[in-house]
Amino acid sequence: MSDTESHRAGQETIETSGTVKAQTIRRGGGDPGTRGRTTIADGVVEKITGMAARDVVGVHAMGSGMSRTFGAVRDRVPGGTRSGVTRGVKAEVGEKQTALDLEIVVDYGVAIADVARDVRENVVAAVERMTGLEVVEVNIAVSDVKLPDEEDEEPEPRIK
Repeated sequence: MSDTESHRAGQETIETSGTVKAQTIRRGGGDPGTRGRTTIADGVVEKITGMAARDVVGVHAMGSGMSRTFGAVRDRVPGGTRSGVTRGVKAEVGEKQTALDLEIVVDYGVAIADVARDVRENVVAAVERMTGLEVVEVNIAVSDVKLPDEEDEEPEPRIK
């Protein structure tokens, strides 16, 4: 056989001087996993961040005292807007990167610098693993220290 060419659905066979070469032709632009866009909402990254930060030993709570008090009341109101998981977390999400701001309360006696480092490491690992976004910065504001003899500022539930 001399140079001949035949086409079948999705596959091209080229025969040249007695040698057969099979080549798969991809239709539609390559790997299906790369077709289209995925967007991740700020709230998704905020939830992941809040959960990862709370997992660190030495973090007593997230948010300032006032935001925790108002948040506790808001959580009890039907249709409350902000989840307790995202309290004290603000995320700015772009197409490939995210920047995070956290406000935390630490337990008395912990080394704040160590807790902040551990929070950053845990948050970066969780957000990058779950979203694929690059975390460019994690800013942490320590707004309070929980003393051993202090009661939590969360109001007591009216119904037990």
